[in-house]
Amino acid sequence: MYLNLGLTAKALYLSYLGRPFQARRWIIVTFFLLLLTLCWIVVAIGRALDHLLFPDFRNQKIIRPVFIIAPPRSGTTFLQKLLARNRRAFAPVLMYQTIFPSITIQKIIHSVARASRIKGGLLSDISSWIERHCFGGWDGMHKMRFAQPEEDDGFFVYTFVTEAIYLLFPYVRDLWGAGFADDLPPRQRRRLMRYYRSCLQRHLYLNGPDKILLSKATQLSGSVQSLRAEFPDARIINILRNPVESVPSHISVFYTVWHWVDPSIRKDGPESKEYAELATAWFLHLEKFDISARSESYLRIFYTDLVRRPETVARSIYSHFHIPLTPRASRQIETESRRALEYKSSHHYTLEEYGLNPAWINREVGGIMKRYRFPLPLRAPSRGSKR
Repeated sequence: MYLNLGLTAKALYLSYLGRPFQARRWIIVTFFLLLLTLCWIVVAIGRALDHLLFPDFRNQKIIRPVFIIAPPRSGTTFLQKLLARNRRAFAPVLMYQTIFPSITIQKIIHSVARASRIKGGLLSDISSWIERHCFGGWDGMHKMRFAQPEEDDGFFVYTFVTEAIYLLFPYVRDLWGAGFADDLPPRQRRRLMRYYRSCLQRHLYLNGPDKILLSKATQLSGSVQSLRAEFPDARIINILRNPVESVPSHISVFYTVWHWVDPSIRKDGPESKEYAELATAWFLHLEKFDISARSESYLRIFYTDLVRRPETVARSIYSHFHIPLTPRASRQIETESRRALEYKSSHHYTLEEYGLNPAWINREVGGIMKRYRFPLPLRAPSRGSKR
């Protein structure tokens, strides 16, 4: 297990001592910190047992994995689920697997699940209740279920190097390295990637040693250089969406939690501005990577193409990376694409409601806007996405 003690200590200081006392925030933050600490200890024990019970996982090779990387609200979840339908080729990471990255713990979960089905599905009922009450409020923006493909942020929560910590600690500038690991010192970056590799080795060992690892991680937008160094043969898919649409949609997900934790946080407050700065920094970082990437191991697709022609985009990925497309997988892509074309988002976001404006976006990422001819309306709603 790896924990970035510097970021952890700074986050705790800022929350408990660096800001005026607010009982609601203290109680909520303390509760989730205790829950995270408990999970960290359980997972650490499970991972230690992995070395005793399943030592061969350390020899598991990760050959030419596929990573879907883009700032949030860019269609990454949709593309992951579209590709993950082909379970014969891919081994996608499911949500519960990111929460418990231990072979031992996952085998226990599988055993309990089998026993539960025999006794009427008690575990399924419990997990469904948790999903409805803990995740249900986000279904319109980003539907989460324990047994569905999910992004790899769950792995990184235990390290405190993840954008997810901004949900409880919205101090983005002070905790910049949490969302932009490529700016961390080299030793910390190497330790983070070694931990990540160990999680993925365990995943493949248990769920398909000969399959292609399929990962989706918006978090890696700020870690793409470290990722390439750790996995030099990785195949990376980047989705590019107009920042005018992506950034406010991105902030909206986090603001929901910020306001719940601390009702005094305004939509147009400094928290939103700092988070927008991180989002635009990701765009610039990925653009720099795009320019230097090797075409045989990298593919950029555009969000507009993904939502308008999902089947064509999916097939182009198979073709570009020379992944065999079986008739069954082809039918799955066709079916899922038809379903996706029927989806209509009901969410609308504007830059102005978060204290931003098109001129600010143009200053931050004007080069990208111009290069790809993204429209920069004076005032226009930003629609939700198939994240």
